[in-house]
Amino acid sequence: MQELFIEVFGLLLSAVASVWLFKRLGLPVILAYLVTGIMAGPHGFDWLANESQMQAIAELGIVFLLFSLGLEFSLPRLIAMRNIVFGVGLLQVLLSSGAFFICLLIFGFDKLSAFAVATLVALSSTAVVVKCLKDSGQLQKRRGQLAVGVLLFQDLAVVPLLIAIPLLASNTDQSLFVSLGFALLKGALVCALLWAIGKWLLPLIFNEVARMRNEELFVLTTLLVTLFAGGLTHWFGLSMALGAFLAGMMLGESQYRHQLESDIRPFRDILMGLFFVTVGMQLSVIYVFSHLHIVLALLVIMMVCKCLILAVVAQAMGERKNDAVSAGLMLCQMGEFGFVLVALAKSYGILDSELSSLLIALGVLSMAITPYLIDWAPVWVSRLVFVPAEHVDDLHSTHDELSDHVIVCGYGRVGQNISRFLQAEALPFVAIDLDPYLVRQGRHANYPLMFGDVTQKSILAGAGAAQAQLVVITFTDLNKVKLVTEVIKEVAPKVNILARMPDDAHLDELKEAGVSEVVPESLEASLMLASHVLFMSGVPMKRIIRRVSQERENRYSLLHSFYISDEAPHREGSTDMLEYLHVMALADNAYAVGKKISELNLTQRRVSITAMRRGGREVENPSLDTILLGQDVLVLRGKPRRVERCERFLLNGGEAL
Repeated sequence: MQELFIEVFGLLLSAVASVWLFKRLGLPVILAYLVTGIMAGPHGFDWLANESQMQAIAELGIVFLLFSLGLEFSLPRLIAMRNIVFGVGLLQVLLSSGAFFICLLIFGFDKLSAFAVATLVALSSTAVVVKCLKDSGQLQKRRGQLAVGVLLFQDLAVVPLLIAIPLLASNTDQSLFVSLGFALLKGALVCALLWAIGKWLLPLIFNEVARMRNEELFVLTTLLVTLFAGGLTHWFGLSMALGAFLAGMMLGESQYRHQLESDIRPFRDILMGLFFVTVGMQLSVIYVFSHLHIVLALLVIMMVCKCLILAVVAQAMGERKNDAVSAGLMLCQMGEFGFVLVALAKSYGILDSELSSLLIALGVLSMAITPYLIDWAPVWVSRLVFVPAEHVDDLHSTHDELSDHVIVCGYGRVGQNISRFLQAEALPFVAIDLDPYLVRQGRHANYPLMFGDVTQKSILAGAGAAQAQLVVITFTDLNKVKLVTEVIKEVAPKVNILARMPDDAHLDELKEAGVSEVVPESLEASLMLASHVLFMSGVPMKRIIRRVSQERENRYSLLHSFYISDEAPHREGSTDMLEYLHVMALADNAYAVGKKISELNLTQRRVSITAMRRGGREVENPSLDTILLGQDVLVLRGKPRRVERCERFLLNGGEAL
């Protein structure tokens, strides 16, 4: 036990020192973890005796990463991306594997080893690419979606490869096809099972958990769901990461998406760091330097070939040239599953030790280069394909749709009144609350609400705090207000903060904490009461306003209207009877693209399009003769089940059953 403690302590100490140094030098954090692994591994100081246990734990990092990725997707969106996943992804794997296979045969490799090397080299790193895309804000760009779609197919392709390599080594061709067919059947079964669980069971579970308003329970439930999904697919002989992705995808359309991602992030980031450490352990620096010319030559050839193949395939499937080349640059490295296949092929005698070391060196070095390629891909693409710089997306704009907006922390009575006034003035805002009922009702009213805890940095970052002009804190708990203020100042140091308090007893304390303005309820109530007394006593209104203005700078609104009470009963059964507004975006290849609204017969489905956004311009109540185009944003009105069916119909066609 003491030995394990010393190993873990030494690993953490090295990781902290490396990450600090690399951040000070402006280098990617992934490189810091790789260097830590090189130092700790058998080719470095070799102080870890429990390397296999570390690798097993580190694999959970990929599971949590894929769960986070799944939260960014939904089933209709994935179906809309089928051309990327099963079109571009399939062709990329086949053509890359085929090209490398032929080259290896020419250089004297036997068919079995050539097949093993070609297939594992064709795969890319989901862990590195997705993490870099999320960090750089490119995950929602078209090039990021293209890269993720190809990665999803590659993760699916790992399953038959894990089955095929051992069977090919034993020369049992008949059992190969039987085993692959059985694996596909199991895959379809487990996907259907997870879809059913995510569609009907998980929303009920998280609704109940959210009502408890217990942070620990929500975090534990999130971890349980992620590990259950990964364990279920692993039990069926599939990738744990695939199960976690499916579970995340089922929850991606729920109101808990931001809170789920916030809860899973600490575990994901720590375990992903440990994963990159285990990757670095496999690299022999001595081998790299002794064969440096060979390693560098093969590294350049591999990355250039993979980039060109994917760029050509993507363009052939109708993608824009700049997106295709960008995705090629993002996916030109070897993947983490390549290390698994190398170990598997080596254990069956397909690869020798020297070739395995070479492949590991190519994998680690290509993964280390990837963060630079992703960061600079837009700039390089603008020069390579002659796209003007203004047409290349801003690399670091992670919240393009949110800028100069107001963030309302808390959606109780005060938060609802503030939101209503902001909505009436067409001022952009986002409201955040931990009550699922309030969030759901607010969304039914077409208000931009997020479910989440405002004391967490990731929730405020997800609301675009860095780009906001004002944050309003509507609750009156002093300690919580100070905590939220501290978190806001870490995420957005320059943003103005407006806080509500019962009185002005803590005015100076909050001003020192960073609050720009404090609104004391007792003072405002007394001023309004005095105003009514003076007005009903015959004092002219102008004089009243002048007297009140002398007491405070900001005016107080007397208007009151209907609001959802903080103590409102949670009537789940009534939600299906309400009509609500739902926003959806049409993919370029959606069924409804190119058709008039009248041709879609939405009135028969009891759903209407109340508004539309095209090219940044709002179109209210579009006419029936309006032809829908790709990237149109539609606002659908109807009952939840009908709107959900209509969305699937608009994206995929067929009957909206």
